[in-house]
Amino acid sequence: MRSTDIRSTFLDFFQERDHRVVPSSPLIPSDPTLLLTNAGMNQFKPYFLGETAPDHSRAVSVQKCVRTSDIENVGRTTRHSTFFEMLGNFSFGDYFKAEAISWAWELFTRHYDLDPERIWVTVYLDDDEAERLWRRAGVPSERIQRLGMEDNYWSMGVPGPCGPSSELHYDRGPAFGREGGPAENGERYQELWNLVFMQNLRGEGTGKTGYPVLGELPARNIDTGLGLDRLATILQGVDTVCETDLLAPTLRLVQEMAGREYPGRDGSEDSTSFRIVAEHSRSIAYLIADGVLPARDGRGYILRRLMRRAIRHARKLGIDDLTLPRLTSSVIGNLGETWPELTRQTTLIQQVVTAEEENFERTLRQGSQLLESAIDGATTTIPGRTAFVLHDTYGFPIDLTIDAARSAGLTVDENEFANLLEGQRRQAQHAGRGHKNDTVARQETYRRITAEHGTTDFVGYSSTTAETTILALLDNTGPMPTAPEGTEIEVVLSRTPFYAESGGQVGDTGTLRTSGATLRILDTHLGLDGLHVHTARVLTGEARPGDEAEAVVDADRRAATARSHSATHVLHAMLRRLLGDHAAQRGSRVEPGRLRFDFAHFSPVDPGPVQTLVNDYLLDDPDVRVWETTRANAEEAGAFALFGEKYGDEVRIVDIGDASRELCGGTHVGHGSQAGPVHIVGESSIGTGLRRIEALTGADALHHYDHQQNLLHELAKLLHTTPNEAPTRLQQRLETLAATQRHLETLHQTELETHAKHLASQAEPLPGGHLVAQLIPDQTPADLRTIATKTLTHLPNGIVILGTETNGKAALVAATNPNIQARDLLTAASREVGGGAGGKGPVANAGGRNPENLPRAIHTAATNARELLA
Repeated sequence: MRSTDIRSTFLDFFQERDHRVVPSSPLIPSDPTLLLTNAGMNQFKPYFLGETAPDHSRAVSVQKCVRTSDIENVGRTTRHSTFFEMLGNFSFGDYFKAEAISWAWELFTRHYDLDPERIWVTVYLDDDEAERLWRRAGVPSERIQRLGMEDNYWSMGVPGPCGPSSELHYDRGPAFGREGGPAENGERYQELWNLVFMQNLRGEGTGKTGYPVLGELPARNIDTGLGLDRLATILQGVDTVCETDLLAPTLRLVQEMAGREYPGRDGSEDSTSFRIVAEHSRSIAYLIADGVLPARDGRGYILRRLMRRAIRHARKLGIDDLTLPRLTSSVIGNLGETWPELTRQTTLIQQVVTAEEENFERTLRQGSQLLESAIDGATTTIPGRTAFVLHDTYGFPIDLTIDAARSAGLTVDENEFANLLEGQRRQAQHAGRGHKNDTVARQETYRRITAEHGTTDFVGYSSTTAETTILALLDNTGPMPTAPEGTEIEVVLSRTPFYAESGGQVGDTGTLRTSGATLRILDTHLGLDGLHVHTARVLTGEARPGDEAEAVVDADRRAATARSHSATHVLHAMLRRLLGDHAAQRGSRVEPGRLRFDFAHFSPVDPGPVQTLVNDYLLDDPDVRVWETTRANAEEAGAFALFGEKYGDEVRIVDIGDASRELCGGTHVGHGSQAGPVHIVGESSIGTGLRRIEALTGADALHHYDHQQNLLHELAKLLHTTPNEAPTRLQQRLETLAATQRHLETLHQTELETHAKHLASQAEPLPGGHLVAQLIPDQTPADLRTIATKTLTHLPNGIVILGTETNGKAALVAATNPNIQARDLLTAASREVGGGAGGKGPVANAGGRNPENLPRAIHTAATNARELLA
């Protein structure tokens, strides 16, 4: 059965059982606790936590996922991969274990036609109910095994929903290992489907078992995950996930590029490298298509690690040409029809992988030089610290360092390397732990407020004022009964006109007045989806929960922010029109009177044409239309959705004329002309394949124009000309100045040459040559060196030693014939002036903090020179 049929069979099965098909969310999650989407349930987390009520209690999806926790196993086992498609069915407070188990058995045995005699099941240690339900479905007791928390208790790895699980495994036969069930052998008994009975909430902790279970979720839920790659491996009768139709074309291309056959599942290093290169190429293509770009940290570092690992294993296979551009093209050709974002982002994917591979080649060369120096300086062992610097600074893989050391008959102190790596990891964890704990506690407080009062009624699209009620006051420790004058707090209101920061737009500020207090709203953000939280300072009086209040937004600030937001949409549209669809938004910051816009592109962009396009479009005064529809209708209408942003089933669309149509929850102007003018003040690179434009809008842009005009008038006044003639007059002055400087430099060099001839004429004749040893006042170190070398050209076999005082310090220079090391002449002399000597070959320098000792230093150096020339 082909992978397309596996997907459709799964979706059809659960659609027939009243499940709504939900599209995959991007690999960049909206959840701040996750770097990458790692499970099908990520996008449903608010439903599981009871933060948001779903409009349908059953869902089914095919979710793109990336996990790198088992990256060292990729290629070494038959089943591990970094990217995979997770087929999942979900229940939000609807059905539970009985239905999930019976449907899983039915789907496997009747629709995928798996042999029921080869299906094994694991359940959590004390889950008697799950075992009983499996036996009722048809699984005998001897093929049901109970495992502990590490294997059969699920969580996302961070605080959030969790619960016991039950896994379905398939016996692949004795060719894949010993018998004994999944508890004994994960290669032979391949895990295919994990059924999670989500009913608990986990707290902060590390590892798989080092976290507390805090309590019950608001409702019992079902979350399942069926790995498409693994099921395809079984149904297509191949040995590894890389040989299924999902990756086979890419694996064949690796063989073609390497000029040899894939050896199959023989356990060799070559077979591992073949699989790593093919598997990582797929992950790389999907990550870039979903907006991840290489970086030194975060999700960008995960991408860079995958790319460098793939490149390194390609080189091990003898593939020396650029590898990733061809391989990611293969992934796009094979899977682009199923996942159109791959095809849409082809240009970006090719640009990113090409630039990163070329950059890594340079990094490898730099690291190789350091490694060669370490090998030359080692007797038996390369220090672990050296290996760590290679890894941390140059991205040089530790196993490559070990291979190079082994070839030189050396070892690497792997224990020291591991300790340094662990220390770095713990330091990073420690730095973020306090913040994470605070965040978890605060999220729990927000959930309690939402459970008691519901979400915030936001009225800010139609009004900048609102009559409201204070629902809660919070400080760092939690809810407050009162907030006296002078305190800074968080305020939750029943209804609010204040826009909460999201989608790049900053939160509103303003005033909140009760009968007994006045509060200044400093910022507004989302505590949870739909819950507005206002950061405030109590200016006068005392605020209490339950107080009636009037909320007033700073209207001028809001209007200036709306101008920037509408201008950002038009800027985005014009960049894509000018550069191509790959120039998509990768981040933004929308503030009153200014904007920052990050987009994908690989070369500098001339701001002039972009600015002209944006302002010309805004001057045409296009209508700004805001409307709401379903997510499906929005996609069909061509609305642009930003990677990493979270959208519900009902979405808000902002149209600006016929150029821009985006899903957006921000505030905007009514007509395009109200957003301008736009003045771009900067364009720069902020990473591989990532550019940033910064611009001013509205009154701020006009103020900037005024400032530039004033500067131009001041410049014209200094040049005694008009503003229009100022650039030409300045150019003339600069050309005259440059010519004068060149003339002065020629005169200066002639003066130095004359000085050198004079010194040479006074040289002291010695049996082996001539010596010049002089103190020359008022020279720069560079001029002193020039005089010394020019003097030496007039002496057939000589030594020149000169000294000067500059900026209160002593400077010495020695120039000699090629048979003498000049530095040796200055070593003792440099100590006289309280410093040291440097240089290699016939010219050396020295300096020190005691210029009063220069005569003695020159005498010491001259004495050494006379001995050499004698």
